[in-house]
Amino acid sequence: MLRDQAPIMPVEIAPGVYGYLAVTYRAVVYLLRNNPHRFAKDPKHWDALNHGQIPPDNPARAMMQPRDNALWKDGPEHARLRSAITESLARVDTHALAASVTQIADQLIDAFASAGQADLVTQYADPLPMQTVMDMFGCSHELSHRAISAVSRLFNAGEDAARANAELESACLELTDLKRRRPGRDVTTYLIAAGLNNAEMVQTILLLIGAAAPPTSSLIANAKRRILTNALLANNVHSGISSVAAAIDDVLWDNPPIHNYCPLYAQGHQIVEGVSLVPGWPILVSFAAANGDPSVLSMPGDRAGNRGHLAFSAGVHGCPAPTLARLIAETALERLLDRLPTIELSVTEQELTNRPGTFLAGLTALPVRFDPEAHPHHHGR
Repeated sequence: MLRDQAPIMPVEIAPGVYGYLAVTYRAVVYLLRNNPHRFAKDPKHWDALNHGQIPPDNPARAMMQPRDNALWKDGPEHARLRSAITESLARVDTHALAASVTQIADQLIDAFASAGQADLVTQYADPLPMQTVMDMFGCSHELSHRAISAVSRLFNAGEDAARANAELESACLELTDLKRRRPGRDVTTYLIAAGLNNAEMVQTILLLIGAAAPPTSSLIANAKRRILTNALLANNVHSGISSVAAAIDDVLWDNPPIHNYCPLYAQGHQIVEGVSLVPGWPILVSFAAANGDPSVLSMPGDRAGNRGHLAFSAGVHGCPAPTLARLIAETALERLLDRLPTIELSVTEQELTNRPGTFLAGLTALPVRFDPEAHPHHHGR
């Protein structure tokens, strides 16, 4: 294992893109807690990018290039942009959000319930968070469809990542223009009210969609997989001994939705855990490896309520709204349990495959079957 070799080591992030990867809990926490004084987020410190060595179509570039949003800023600029995000998200009505997730979940389940089979990734886990987030931003159906397609391709970090990025930026600008003309009770309007300009709006909306939807999709699918393949957990959840929240805690520990991300750059020569880090190279943190570090006391079965994992990152760039992400995932899973009590995998667990790519972890498909006569019918609102 990488952790046995060194706490931080040189890696090839994508073809021709080199940097470091931090894989121990201590090293990752040190990096995240020492931003921005020792380690900066701004990609202007990335030597290879500055020297034109990262082609525009490189799959890692779209996920690591400079953007006018809080994720890639340091100091006062980061504080200003993050404040706009936290204040806007704080205005989201969580009761209305839970009701919205329930309604979307019911619509998705209704579409396949009579078939007795489904792919819970493409037919449920992927579309549900995206539709929820689009509703939060006051997005039209047509614009939502374009944004959903683009953000999924962007996170897959495939050959069309650059095109997906351009399409997503275009959709975010259209949404911004729409809400400047017709404001509403939505996150886009709240961000505009916070004083962000168009460039900042586009990149902030892109950031929030990307941070909220694909990772939550993976969390829903991975947690449902855990329930379907762990008989004890399934029995405890169905009987009420364990909560859906406990299953989510377990997944956030040992299979976080974002395995590797959060590039940082050494501010001058730095030594971490005995490893010398040269300035100019991106340092990725491996949330998955850090959470699995044996030095961390997080044994399976003892993780319910334990939020010491790094699935939502840490430090000044930690996730600004983990409660909203958990609410979406928990509501989605609880609705599946209520509506489809006889659900089971229609393939062996060994046949399940994970998405390719460096950053986002998740299943490509989760095929299930169930008794179509056993699902409680949903009565529209």
